[in-house]
Amino acid sequence: MANGRLDGRKALITGGARGIGAAVAQALAQAGAAVMIGDVLADLAKQTARGIAQTGARAGAVALDVSDDAQWARAVGTVVDELGGFDILINNAGIEITSLVADLQAADLRRMCEINVVGVGLGLKHAFRAMRPGGEAGRGGAVVNVSSVAATIAFPAIAGYSATKSAVDRLTRVAAMEAGKLGYGIRVNCVYPGLTPTEMGMKLATDIVANKLAPDVESAVSAVVAQTPLGRLATVDEIADAIVFLCSDDARFITGAGMPVDGGMGM
Repeated sequence: MANGRLDGRKALITGGARGIGAAVAQALAQAGAAVMIGDVLADLAKQTARGIAQTGARAGAVALDVSDDAQWARAVGTVVDELGGFDILINNAGIEITSLVADLQAADLRRMCEINVVGVGLGLKHAFRAMRPGGEAGRGGAVVNVSSVAATIAFPAIAGYSATKSAVDRLTRVAAMEAGKLGYGIRVNCVYPGLTPTEMGMKLATDIVANKLAPDVESAVSAVVAQTPLGRLATVDEIADAIVFLCSDDARFITGAGMPVDGGMGM
């Protein structure tokens, strides 16, 4: 990745304290952006930001429950005030609660919708208000929403999660159309990551075993690898590199797109 691709850009990454979000924050900073990590894990977010700052990049952290409209307003204000602008939003925060369809719980479905759908929708809202002409930042920008390969395939025990990640895809495309038609100067895209060996990814493998869909975690992971033409799991850095590309001027004529970063699993 070329340093300097995002020089002068100011980014907010939700769910950036760990996993894919932390890798994205690091990659954006490496490419020249100043980054703000928004997360409910406030202490871990600060720790991740400190680690990025030690590389010489500008980095900070802000408490953010993405399902809370007022917290979004405060977080965006913090980004503008502390970083001096707002050009990039990465809607990465998300949760997955595994369940067979016959065992679905209303509370679990509502919780996933609150974080995965409402959270992304509110992020788009506040990014648009800040980045569009006349907004707090007012220079346009780029939004990348993190969907999932689960939005493109039928995989057992993740019906609720798949539904919410499919909604992220639709939010992306409508938002991109609105931003273009209204002259906001904001590009909106999404990525579909494949399974990565993060805490969340490995919990899914454990849950698959608990639901008697695989005899052990190794078999659960092997089943995913067997469905992936490139024959392995994704790395967080591979997801992050794709997101940096979509934020950069290299992708200046790309909006309303969904980019698979799944080793071919969803094709």
